[in-house]
Amino acid sequence: MNIQTLLTPFARKRSAESLSKDRSKIRVGIPKVLNIWNTHQFWIGFLTGIGIKHTNIIFSSNTSEEQAREFGKGRGTVDCCYPVKAMSGHYGELIFGQKNKINVLLSPLIYSLPSVLNGHVMASNTCTRVMAGAESIKSGFMKEKNVFEENGIKYASPYLTLDDRIIIPQQMFDGLKDIFDLSLEETKSAVELGFKALDAFNTKLQKQGREILEQCAKNNKPCVLVLARPYHMDNGIGHEIETDLQAHGYPILWMQYFPTDPDLMNWLFEEDINSGRIKSPFDISDVWPSSYSSNTNEILWAAKIAAKCPWITCVIRLSSYECGMDQPTFTPTQKIVENSGTLFFKFGDLDSTKPTGSVRIRVETIVHYVKKNSGSIIENKLKRIKTKWPLE
Repeated sequence: MNIQTLLTPFARKRSAESLSKDRSKIRVGIPKVLNIWNTHQFWIGFLTGIGIKHTNIIFSSNTSEEQAREFGKGRGTVDCCYPVKAMSGHYGELIFGQKNKINVLLSPLIYSLPSVLNGHVMASNTCTRVMAGAESIKSGFMKEKNVFEENGIKYASPYLTLDDRIIIPQQMFDGLKDIFDLSLEETKSAVELGFKALDAFNTKLQKQGREILEQCAKNNKPCVLVLARPYHMDNGIGHEIETDLQAHGYPILWMQYFPTDPDLMNWLFEEDINSGRIKSPFDISDVWPSSYSSNTNEILWAAKIAAKCPWITCVIRLSSYECGMDQPTFTPTQKIVENSGTLFFKFGDLDSTKPTGSVRIRVETIVHYVKKNSGSIIENKLKRIKTKWPLE
């Protein structure tokens, strides 16, 4: 059975290039951090849309202690959020670690995110600490002298509400017109290409998730759902815990790319909708009334998915050390999952180090319980759903 979890997220794709100005020689560096992990295709689509060559879009490498030591030393800021602190190593790598120097360092301030739940929740805002992280880390490279100017790099940090596609072209134009010498019209066209690339990537990954579910249903086999923030896909932040589980033969689904096809969603939530408990498969008001944070909303929604879907027999919750946004959701998420009989395991204090021994022991424990209990979990969940699996 094919158990591939994700394609290479940051693969670059060619797009139509702007013919108005020659930007083919501009090299743009993007720190591969935080919400870039679930919006990267937008930036690739946008930049190629204004004429940047796809080979001149440079993402920093995954987070590592070596990266922080070599490129971020002395540049860090005081912050209990490790994913934010780790940004300094990414900035430094793009500034000092490139054989061919970059011309622009692009690190957006993303206030809100596209979400499958938009229209069903109050808002899809990002964590304020994550949103402001770019400005915080920038200061570490300007406290003594302007490192960007010294290295001939333009620093770009547009403020964006990515959940509102109508106003994004103006926000991008305001934030980047002087960096790339843009017109409003070509900015609008490039934004369309950016969202087209992002939508295509998400659709492709959701299709792959559906194929995994089909295989699990056909073979009556379990899979594992990961509840986490986008940046936990970075092996220096999430420490590849899901990869260790997959090595034991269990397919991995990430909540960000769970398939949302209407037939599947209606099959899972038909009873709750008919009873009036919720208004749609994307309604989380029954479990989380304060629905204004994008990642938080999706974590609660994914917990409901896990509780309903028969072949998801185990949920892995990843959270970084002292994450204030995640802490209020620990108990409700666990209750939603475990009340359905589904296994739930939490790695709640991830930081810069991966305690290999303890992670291995926990993974072996998880594998033991998944192997022992999955058969009965699948059987009990199927009994609760009265209609037929749409792909059977």
